[in-house]
Amino acid sequence: MSANCPASSVQPMTKDRIKRGAQVYQVDPLKDPRWPAFLKRHPAAQSFHTPGWLEALRRTYGYEPVVFTTSGPGSELRNGLVFCRIQSWLTGRRLVSLPFSDHCEPLVDSREEMELLWSCVKSEMDADGLKYAEIRPVTQSPSLPEGLHETESFCLHRLDLSSNLNALFRGFHKDCVQRKIRRAEREKLTYTEGRSATLLSQFYHLLVVTRRRQQLPPQPLTWFRNLTDCMGENLKIRVASRNGEPVASILTLRYKSTIAYKYGCSDARFHNLGGMHLLFWNTIQQANCDGLSELDLGRSEWDNEGLILFKDRWGARRSPLTYLRYPEREADHGSRNLEKHLAKWFFSIAPDAFAVPLGRVLYRHIG
Repeated sequence: MSANCPASSVQPMTKDRIKRGAQVYQVDPLKDPRWPAFLKRHPAAQSFHTPGWLEALRRTYGYEPVVFTTSGPGSELRNGLVFCRIQSWLTGRRLVSLPFSDHCEPLVDSREEMELLWSCVKSEMDADGLKYAEIRPVTQSPSLPEGLHETESFCLHRLDLSSNLNALFRGFHKDCVQRKIRRAEREKLTYTEGRSATLLSQFYHLLVVTRRRQQLPPQPLTWFRNLTDCMGENLKIRVASRNGEPVASILTLRYKSTIAYKYGCSDARFHNLGGMHLLFWNTIQQANCDGLSELDLGRSEWDNEGLILFKDRWGARRSPLTYLRYPEREADHGSRNLEKHLAKWFFSIAPDAFAVPLGRVLYRHIG
């Protein structure tokens, strides 16, 4: 967590549940100093687990983060299942691990731990009348409890950065990546990175343009301001420009040995100049020089063949990413598809002056 986020407190919130003689506690990851220390130790922890990401969610959307753990007050954290409590009159009250996060691995080391924590989650749902609980694990490990049902499936791409830069470059598609990088260099596109208000403004302008093209509302500007504030130096905005005009931008998050591509946007008029390719290549070079081991290229919907192919051409490996929910409702899959088509139709005809403020209202309900 950056220095701009709230200070931690040594006193966790607790609620005891008993099963097989063990207790489950709830702790506030924004106040308990054991949480960031635990993340540094656990090999599966990523940017989405961090207090900075959780604080940005809280500030922007009012989501309350909570960690379920078998570690009591005063002891070192051994495990943790982190959620956000979403209170929505539109989409229902629920627990999600985690909203607007591509994935969020349960930080548990055994099936017994996971079953114990999940039994507490279900008790919490029953006690508070919640609609459902959802987790977004990277791996479908045997430790996941029974009774969870698939809700959505995505394609996750990750690029191994352990090779030297020459080997990485040779692994890129010759025509669709290598040639594009060279085109960007010939066009003398400029590359800028940082966290300044100017870069954020350039990024957000391109984001609105891109979301319009995708027939989707843009995320609120406040979300990116809070992310920039709370993630600190672990967040970078990268912009490619031509003659001073921004043509492409990406937002990346860094944690331990991984750098994650989270958001990307561009002006379609300049796609042939290779702006996005320049941004990714600079990101890869910097990460490799810093000794990072992986570039997480994030999730793609399986029907978005163009985006999947774009990531394939960088030499990234594919893996399935499945979201799991309890309990299952038969209408979930059909209703989500209908809502998606209706939303795309609506935003294809809505002016930006309407889409931007509506996005500010809607996103807190769809995490």
